[in-house]
Amino acid sequence: MAGDKSILNKRTFTSFLGYIPVLIWVIFTFVLIGWVFFASLSTSSEIFSDHMFKFESGFHFENYIKAWKTQKVSVFFMNSVLYTVVSCTAIVLIASPASYVLSRYRFHGNILLQNMFTAALGIPAIMIIMPLFGIVSVLKLTNNRILLMFLYTAMNVPFGVFFMFAFFKSLSFTYEEAAAIDGCSPIKTFWKIMLPLAQPGLVTLTIFNFISIWNEYFISLIFANRTNVRPVAVGLYNMIQSMRYTGDWGGMFASVVIVFMPTFILYIFLSDRIIKGVTAGAIKG
Repeated sequence: MAGDKSILNKRTFTSFLGYIPVLIWVIFTFVLIGWVFFASLSTSSEIFSDHMFKFESGFHFENYIKAWKTQKVSVFFMNSVLYTVVSCTAIVLIASPASYVLSRYRFHGNILLQNMFTAALGIPAIMIIMPLFGIVSVLKLTNNRILLMFLYTAMNVPFGVFFMFAFFKSLSFTYEEAAAIDGCSPIKTFWKIMLPLAQPGLVTLTIFNFISIWNEYFISLIFANRTNVRPVAVGLYNMIQSMRYTGDWGGMFASVVIVFMPTFILYIFLSDRIIKGVTAGAIKG
């Protein structure tokens, strides 16, 4: 008994040591987010003073109104909403049927296509940006919302196919056999039966793509030079640069809060779905 208690105490102590770095990181993150939030409710003079958290002049919610209207955060925000919603929807509609066919049917070129999608994941975006920019410039398609949505979709489809492949691979063939007996066509079987069964993977894939596209910076920096087509990442960077001349730091931090709030809310309410979606395919397989 004494030996079992000693082993249990050692395991508890080891687990506690493992949680210490996580606890430090959580505290640091919450302090950093809290500081940005409080700074967004302060004036520029209070931010650079020692008594910012005293709020002697009150809470300045007008920083958010000013950022939304004057700093054109509303334009950047709505652009990102458009790019994210359309791209995430297109990725699901393209990657799901492709991954289903690759995982359930055997045909010439199946393995080749799988390898091509897998290889596409290892190609850095910077390697194709310059030739792609040359083609887009010749076609005069820069500063085009449709182009950005097309690029976001095309660059995330390989990951979508790779991610959903495991989910469809883990599903039993009895569903399709039963559907075939009932006279259901393969296409109808996919949309009515197989796709709903892969819902955990679809939700997780959509969340990952949402976060990736919402925070995307490099592609939009190259292909979106006009204010009216910029997403939040590039727009926020330009606002930070303009702070050198305007000095409206309260408005800048308010812009930061507005920009990161959608992804923050997504993590708060859907973190369990993300974990379940990632582990579902591994558990079934």
